[in-house]
Amino acid sequence: MSLKFGGGTTLIEHLSALRQTLIRCITVTGLLFPAGYFASDHVIRLLVRHALPEAMGKLYFFTPMEVFMIQLKLGFVLALAAAYPWNMFQFWKFLLPALYEKERKLLGFLIVFSSLLFFSGAVFCGALILPVLMDFSASFASPELMPMIGLADFLDLAGWMMLAFGLTFQIPVLMIPLVKLGVITTAKLKHLRPYVMTGILIIAGILTPPDIISQLMLAVPAWLLFESGLLLAAKFEK
Repeated sequence: MSLKFGGGTTLIEHLSALRQTLIRCITVTGLLFPAGYFASDHVIRLLVRHALPEAMGKLYFFTPMEVFMIQLKLGFVLALAAAYPWNMFQFWKFLLPALYEKERKLLGFLIVFSSLLFFSGAVFCGALILPVLMDFSASFASPELMPMIGLADFLDLAGWMMLAFGLTFQIPVLMIPLVKLGVITTAKLKHLRPYVMTGILIIAGILTPPDIISQLMLAVPAWLLFESGLLLAAKFEK
């Protein structure tokens, strides 16, 4: 006897549908990779001009193939970002048959809301936080102590910072389904404010470089997002 799921489909049919979904996602991402690779050089130049202060001088690379490998990695990231709407739509279609109407609406809202918050966090970091952090770093320069920063180190810092802010901006997205499903109440979340703030500070210390400036720049928006999440979650609370 075949194992049946929602809509009368079997496990094999579900796995086949998942396979087709993954193939479509990988294919579109692969097709966008050449464009991402050629755009990577422009993105690097834009990021350096925007975030690197004059006191830092120039960036350096230390191995013959370092820049090429960096452009390959960045091109893949850009291809993933460009293919993100398509890929999310494919997974949305895959999950639809297993959901009720209210669950579909909630999932659709959370996917769009989560995506907007993640990209907003990454852009917020790249546009505002990264230049401030680099200026703070440049302030330590002196005639006896001059910075010599590698391109890979700079992009690693930028990538991790943007990822940290993008993930931190997901706080309201996590709170809404927990409240909606009755796992926790907004009253309980308000009661847990001191512990949440402590957790935010700990996470900020883990995800950001070891300086108080970048940690506060992550912790303060995270706290504001927590308060915003409380207001939004209250509208979904049963």
